[in-house]
Amino acid sequence: MHDGDIAIEERMLTWIERRWRTVFWLLFLGVCTYFLVYKWGQIRWLALSDTDDNMRLAEVKAWLGGQGWFDLRQHKLAPPDGLNIHWSRLVDLPIAGLILIFRPFVGDFTAYRIACAVAPMLALIPALWAMIVTVRRIVHPRAYPVAFAILMCAQTTLFMWMPLRIDHHGWQLAMLLLVIAGLADPQARRGGAMAGIATAFSFGIGLELIPVMAIAGASIALRWAWASAEDARADAGRLAAYAIALGGGCALAFGGFASYDNRAMVCDVLSPVYLSTLLLAAALLLGLSFVRAGGRGVRLALLVLAGGIIAAFFLISFPQCIGRPEAISPELERLWFTNIREVKPLYTKPWRDALDTAYLPVIGTIGAMIAAWRAREQATAPVWMSIALLSLFATAGLLWQSRFGPQAQLLGTFGATALAWLILPRLLDSGSALVRVGGTLLAFFALSGQLAQFATMIPKSEKEVKRASREANAAGKPGRCMTIPALAQLDRLPAATMLTFVDMGPRLITMTRHSAITGPYHRNGDAILDVIHSFRATSPEVAHAVMKRRGATMVLLCPGMAESTIYKARAPQGFYTQLIDGNVPAWLEPVELPDNSPFQLWRMVG
Repeated sequence: MHDGDIAIEERMLTWIERRWRTVFWLLFLGVCTYFLVYKWGQIRWLALSDTDDNMRLAEVKAWLGGQGWFDLRQHKLAPPDGLNIHWSRLVDLPIAGLILIFRPFVGDFTAYRIACAVAPMLALIPALWAMIVTVRRIVHPRAYPVAFAILMCAQTTLFMWMPLRIDHHGWQLAMLLLVIAGLADPQARRGGAMAGIATAFSFGIGLELIPVMAIAGASIALRWAWASAEDARADAGRLAAYAIALGGGCALAFGGFASYDNRAMVCDVLSPVYLSTLLLAAALLLGLSFVRAGGRGVRLALLVLAGGIIAAFFLISFPQCIGRPEAISPELERLWFTNIREVKPLYTKPWRDALDTAYLPVIGTIGAMIAAWRAREQATAPVWMSIALLSLFATAGLLWQSRFGPQAQLLGTFGATALAWLILPRLLDSGSALVRVGGTLLAFFALSGQLAQFATMIPKSEKEVKRASREANAAGKPGRCMTIPALAQLDRLPAATMLTFVDMGPRLITMTRHSAITGPYHRNGDAILDVIHSFRATSPEVAHAVMKRRGATMVLLCPGMAESTIYKARAPQGFYTQLIDGNVPAWLEPVELPDNSPFQLWRMVG
C-alpha cells in the first residue's frame, strides 16, 4: 500500500473514531431506510403477520378509544369477561403517540401504518447507541463499524426492530444492550444506574429476559465482591447506583404501568410477587455496597448470604411461582403450548434454520471467552467475563426454547466483533492481495454468520423439496385470510362474535368489527381449550355448547391455516374436518361470501 493510501486510510479511521456520534446517526438512518424499502409492500397493507403485533395494535386502538390506562383486558376476545393479557402500557406509548400525531392529517388507517412502521425502529436508537458505546469501550474506539456490520447479519435479532414488529421484543433487546453498556461504563455510578434503570424498564415490559438480567445483576454484585482494594470504592458505587435504580425503577414501572390484572399474585409479569423480591434484592445490595471492611472472602460470604435470603423469601412467600410462570394446565400444555414454534428447542427445527440461528451465538460465545482471557489483567476483564457468561447462557437456552435466538445472536455480536478485530487487521496488512481481499471477506463471512447462510443455500434433498412444495401450496390460500381485502369482506357483515382458530382471533379483532372467542395468550386457558375442544370433538354439540356459553353466533374457518392442520391430523373425525368435508350440522347455515374469499363462514340458527 502506498504512503498516500495509508494516509487516506488513517484520516478515515480517525474521523470514524472521533465523529462516532455522526456515524451513529448515519448508520441508524441507513438501516431505517433499508427497513422501509424492504418492508414497504407489507407496510402498505398493514400486514402484521404475528399474532402479538396484531394484539398490540388492538390494545392501542382500545386505549385510544377510551379504555382505561390500567385496563388491558381485550374485550373483543374471551367473552364475557374479556381476554386477560400479561402486558403493560409501556410499549403502547410510542405507537399511540405516533397515531395521535398523524391521524389528524392522514386519517386512521394511514396513521396506523405510519405508527406500526416507525415505532419498532425507535427502539434501534438506544440499541445501536449502546452497542457502539460498548464496543468502543471494550474492543477499540474504531471497531464499532465492524460490530454494526455483524449485527446486520444477525437476521433473527434484526427482525425484532423491523417495521410492523410492534410487539415488545425490540425494546427488551434494546434494554439488554443498555445493561451491557452500563457494565462497560468506566464511570461506575453512571454505569450502575444505567444498568439498573434498563433492567427495571425491561421488567416493566415483560419478564422474558429475566434470566439474563439476573445474570447481569449478579455480575455487578460479584464485581464488587471480587474487587481489589483500589477498585473497591468504585465497584461499591456501581453496586449502590444499580440497587437504587433497580428498586426505584421497578417500583415506578409497577405503580405506573401494571394493569389491574397484573396487581394480583401472578408469576408471569412484574406483579407484587417479583416487585417485593426485587425490592428486597435492591435493599440488600444497597446495604452490601456500604461494607468497607473485610477482604474478598468476607464480601463473597455476605453476597452468598444475601442471595440465600432472597431465594428463601421467594420460595417461602411465593411457592406457586416455583414452576412454570405461565401456570397452565397439563391439558393446555399438551394440546396448545407445545405446538408453539418458538417454545420448541432449536434442534427440533430443520437443520438449515437451526444452523442459521445458532452459528453467530456459538462464534460469539467463543470470541467472548477469548476476549475475557486476553483482557484478564485489564480493566475490561469483568465486562468480558459477564458478556461471555451471558452469551453462553443464551446460546445454551436455544436447546430449551428457540425463542432465545434473538438475544443469543445479539450477545454473540460482541464476541464476534472481538474476534474480527483480532483477525481482520492482520489479514488487511498482508502483502498478498489475495489474502487482503479474499481472506478478509472469508473471515468476515465466517465470523458474522454469513457462512452459515451460505451453507443453507446447499441444494435441498428431494425430501426437502417436496416438503417445501407442500408448505408453499398450503400457505397460498390460507395466507390470504390475514390480508385486508379478505378481512374487509367480513367487515361488511354486522358485528358478531365468532368461533374461529385461536391464532385467527387477534387479526380478526384488529382489522374488523368482529369479536372472537380467544387468542393465543396463556392466561386464558379455558377459552383456548373451548376452541380446541370445539374443533377436535367428534360431536358438533361440543362447539354448539361453547358458542352458546360464549355468546358466539358464527363459525369462521380459514381452511389450510397452520392451526387447522393440527386439528385435521390429530382429530380426523373432529368438527373441523366435518365442516371442511361438508358435514354441517342443522344448527348452522352458510353465509354467502364472494367467490374469491379464502374463508368459510356459517351462522348459528338454533
